[in-house]
Amino acid sequence: MEFLPSGLAIGLGALGPGIGIGLLVMGAMQAIGRNPEAAGEIRTNMILGIVFAEAVAIYALVVALILKFV
Repeated sequence: MEFLPSGLAIGLGALGPGIGIGLLVMGAMQAIGRNPEAAGEIRTNMILGIVFAEAVAIYALVVALILKFV
């Protein structure tokens, strides 16, 4: 029973960023397909968005570790 809160924290905490990253990459690939000349700028903004979305998952991991060990 001690693993349930930490498992839920990381499981639910990673769900949103996973969906968000998928939508972000899908939009970027469609934009690059429509305008290949802007691929460099689109890719840079895509990577920046992925980093911010992944930060939320890292926060969920930290909360899960705190729930597990504290």
